[in-house]
Amino acid sequence: MAASQPEQQPAQADAHDRGALATTPHRNDNTATTKPKTKKHEKELYPMVNWKYDLFLYIIGNLVDTFFREVVPRGSWRVPQSGPVLFVAAPHANQFVDALLLQRVLRQEANRRVSLLIAQKSVHGFIGWGSRQVGAVPVGRAQDAAKPATGRIYLPDPINDPTLVRGVGTKFGQGEGEVQGMLFLPSGKKTTGANVDIAQILSPEEVRIKRPFKGKLAMEQLTGRDDVDEDGNFTDKSRKGCADGFEGTKFKLAPHTDQTKVYEAVFARLRSGGCVGIFPEGGSHDRTELLPLKAGVAIMALGTLAESPDCGLKIVPVGMNYFHAHKFRSRAVIEFGTPVEIPKYVVDQYRNNSRREAIGQVLDTVYQALNSVTVSAPDYDTLMMIQAARRLYNPTGKKLPLPVVIEMNRRLCKGYEKYKDDPRIAKLSKDVKTYNQQLRYLNLKDHQVQYARMSIFKVIFLTVYRSIKLLLLFLATVPGLTLFAPVFIATKIISRQKAKTALAGSTVKIQGRDVMATWKILVALGFAPTLYHFYSTLIVAKVWHDRLWGHVPGWVPLWLVYCLVWPAMVGITFAALRFGEVGMDIFKSLRPLLLCLSPMSGYNIHRLRNRRAELSSEVTELINTLGPEMFPDFDKTRLVPGPLKVEEGGAPASSSSSGHRRQDSDQSSQGGFEVETPPALSRRATTQSSRQLPRHDSFSNIGHVGIFSTRPPSRSRSRSRSSSSGGGFGSSGFPITGFTSLDSKEGFDEASRKIRAAMKDRRRRSDKVHKMETGPEDDDEGGDSEEEGYDEARKKNM
Repeated sequence: MAASQPEQQPAQADAHDRGALATTPHRNDNTATTKPKTKKHEKELYPMVNWKYDLFLYIIGNLVDTFFREVVPRGSWRVPQSGPVLFVAAPHANQFVDALLLQRVLRQEANRRVSLLIAQKSVHGFIGWGSRQVGAVPVGRAQDAAKPATGRIYLPDPINDPTLVRGVGTKFGQGEGEVQGMLFLPSGKKTTGANVDIAQILSPEEVRIKRPFKGKLAMEQLTGRDDVDEDGNFTDKSRKGCADGFEGTKFKLAPHTDQTKVYEAVFARLRSGGCVGIFPEGGSHDRTELLPLKAGVAIMALGTLAESPDCGLKIVPVGMNYFHAHKFRSRAVIEFGTPVEIPKYVVDQYRNNSRREAIGQVLDTVYQALNSVTVSAPDYDTLMMIQAARRLYNPTGKKLPLPVVIEMNRRLCKGYEKYKDDPRIAKLSKDVKTYNQQLRYLNLKDHQVQYARMSIFKVIFLTVYRSIKLLLLFLATVPGLTLFAPVFIATKIISRQKAKTALAGSTVKIQGRDVMATWKILVALGFAPTLYHFYSTLIVAKVWHDRLWGHVPGWVPLWLVYCLVWPAMVGITFAALRFGEVGMDIFKSLRPLLLCLSPMSGYNIHRLRNRRAELSSEVTELINTLGPEMFPDFDKTRLVPGPLKVEEGGAPASSSSSGHRRQDSDQSSQGGFEVETPPALSRRATTQSSRQLPRHDSFSNIGHVGIFSTRPPSRSRSRSRSSSSGGGFGSSGFPITGFTSLDSKEGFDEASRKIRAAMKDRRRRSDKVHKMETGPEDDDEGGDSEEEGYDEARKKNM
């Protein structure tokens, strides 16, 4: 956890570049068997001790596992098993939790240890202690040291001399500002404030900066003019200087920060064949798009290769994809992209004083690699629309594996960005947003619209049946809920306060939700043991007073009572957690049933279902029309099979004029597959990489017990938990031709028809068994409301 902390007060952390530390050359990291030679007697600045690293991750990682309902690694087979690796992770949407998940997944799935950079301001107290256990490298950041400066500044000649900055009442060189220091402008409503390096101090009221300011906001702030386009260029070239009566803008100054030791630690770690990790956006945030990348990641990679050209350094992009990152029992997908190697000519450019060009090329490459493993949308409204379109393309709510959900969202975002000006896209976007508004009006989730299919008798029966289940679960939850209520209340109040504090001190956050999960875990980590101790002490005192009303024998020592009560409290808490979680799922399913019983609401939900079917058809038609234009291998790599894959009756679909078009827009999905197949791995590597993740859902089996289940077991459950190799989801680990004797098309078609018919019959019998216990499938986000907090986020974006 310490490897990802930005500052002493996590809620105020807004930027934490993170990278990893070099460890001692003799440490057993399961890295390179033959490591690049390092300098003799080279001593690492921030050493990592293996057993401390593993023990800390095990203890704190289990708490993180409790926080999340499911964490799915994807593409972990792409992580090199040996040699130096620079992990580049984004978006940085969950502060310290991002680092913990990244380190834990890498240790368990790829058997690699990685150290991360941590903001110098964080290296205090528990966070600082934890960072030392995992070998984090502290980094001093200019923005952490920035302070409001005296006076105001403006650009006297923004067109002919854009690097000259003039002040009014400023004190450059007189205790404020220094050469190679930084100058920061205020942030806008939806835009990060610009910053530049100071190249020269001309006078107390004039400085020259290294490069001109860019962007519309910066030019408006520094000139007061209203003829600035979106790119920061002036449309009226005849006008000189600032607007009439303009008095300048406020600003901040930061001293020069020497990062020599940081880069020395990173270079040493990579030269020794270890792993380095960094969040190149420079800070945690809760935006829906990636922030501009900082140059540090490029300097680390190029500097290492410049010193050791043959070290074999690879850059691995990592997508930190969350479903409601700030919520308790949410889900996450940690996706590893294809490793990137920097060409030799770029390293030569870096060596030969063309550093700016080389760094720019590496940053562009890293940004493109991150886009391949993340989901980015221009704003919250668009992201909600994209997710709704994805559900409409898989309209019956059948649970898709989380990696498929992420991949579909990513492809839809790319398609929307390319075709957003198409009239068909504009109209469909408007319709889908209207549909989302209707769902929010009725306080329904998309998958709950399917309840309108049920008869009135089934609705009544399910309402009564689930109400009884809910009552039983509530009674089982009450003891633990009552005992643990102070922790729940404290985590909620404190996390919200820290979010407000972080938002007030940030230039990039929207609601400050990126710090909430961290503070919930930290508060629970400190408060829960204290509460357990308090309860245990009370019971011990009661036993001492009257042997707990005479129920405890006199020979039982008080210390044994304490040792038994403490773990019992923990068990009661976890039992309440699991019973309560299933109970909340059932509670959420009651509202649509009650709406179906109400004549007026029932009419609305039936009408909404009809509208959903229309939208599903429109979305499917448009995706299947534009999909092949966007992705040439659309049919071959589609995530939801088309009519050529499976016909409604179970037989293979015949070739028809429909071509690639998917006609089953209101049918269930039969699964999907990844575009890329992992290479063959050793037995050890395959075992590691294909390991499923029951540890994240180890208490969820109660939801599969008939009376407690809210849905039948998902047939794609194992796929959703497997990683990207070794027979997991989409791995194509072995070809079917090695296990069949069919050598003719007719024989294969006949076998396919029989298999599909058998699968359909089995599915029908399985559905019949669960028919009276469940309604439609939960949404792929596990019933979490994607629209919760919608109004607040929308207001913040406006």
